[in-house]
Amino acid sequence: MEQITVTAAHDFSFYSLILQADPVVKAVMLMLVVASVACWAIILEKTVRLWKLGRDLKRLERTVGDNPTTEAPRGLVRTLLSAAHHEAEDGGRNEPRGELRARLERAMRLALKSELQRLEVGLPFLATIGSAAPFIGLFGTVWGIMNSFTSIAQQKDTSLAVVAPGIAEALFATALGLAAAIPAVMAYNMIAVSLGRGANRAGSTIAELAKRLSRPQSESFARPVGTEPLRAGKAS
Repeated sequence: MEQITVTAAHDFSFYSLILQADPVVKAVMLMLVVASVACWAIILEKTVRLWKLGRDLKRLERTVGDNPTTEAPRGLVRTLLSAAHHEAEDGGRNEPRGELRARLERAMRLALKSELQRLEVGLPFLATIGSAAPFIGLFGTVWGIMNSFTSIAQQKDTSLAVVAPGIAEALFATALGLAAAIPAVMAYNMIAVSLGRGANRAGSTIAELAKRLSRPQSESFARPVGTEPLRAGKAS
């Protein structure tokens, strides 16, 4: 009867498990909670930016398919066309069209790579949390179980009333580790795949755009405000 009373008196709510945990286990729990919050912040930020990337890719594809226009595009389209414009200014008047096309394509691909690298910021953190968080939680679990065995030795009692609190705290640390790791791994894979698909999609569009921009009749093609039309070269 006394054993049941002692067990019932112990509060096993999440809040109590954190407050009654060993200082080391508390530090592990706090670390995992902070890591989880940081992961979700990165996930939300990348979700918004991937949505903007998809919108910019559609705009880029429309730029290739639409008739030439002097309207200044924004975002990724403006960045790529600006890179192409500055690259076109470096050529000579009698430069072969094939060489101009290759230079324009290379300049736009470099600009695209730079934009995608900005989207990759934070991915190493997601990968690190995805791989390390379960082991950090496991460390808290092992420490909590060690405390439970110490309590058994000190009280010379193997009843659940003695070991249950420490084991519960330990397993809660494992749960927090998994809660931080699983979303991080899933988000990392999703973001990496989305960036890869976006790069492939933009790459084929850039090739077609460079082909059109290298034509003499592409002088009136869409260009940033305040810049001259793309030409096959400048006077030497």
